[in-house]
Amino acid sequence: MNEEEKKDVLNEFNDLVNMSPSELEKWLDTEESKSVGWDSGDGESVGHKSGEKIIDIKRKKQADLTDRDFEHMRKVVGYIKRHSAQRPKEVKGSNWEYSLKNWGHNPE
Repeated sequence: MNEEEKKDVLNEFNDLVNMSPSELEKWLDTEESKSVGWDSGDGESVGHKSGEKIIDIKRKKQADLTDRDFEHMRKVVGYIKRHSAQRPKEVKGSNWEYSLKNWGHNPE
């Protein structure tokens, strides 16, 4: 990923990930957070693991972000965009809402 692509990914990530690290941390501790998503093979969902990575990324200085961080940010942006397009009629309390929150996006 070149510098221009990194800049674009970072901007989109910052626009779409609208939960602070502390908000996301609190959310990931809830039963609702743990109740949704595909199991990654060890009992923890892919989205829940992603949320933990997002917290780490958001707490880093921009200069300290690695290529792996940028790849994860790209994955997060793609997920939020795809998932947001599937908005249900009833958002509050839906698995849709819970999944997006695991990926750092509160749709409220």
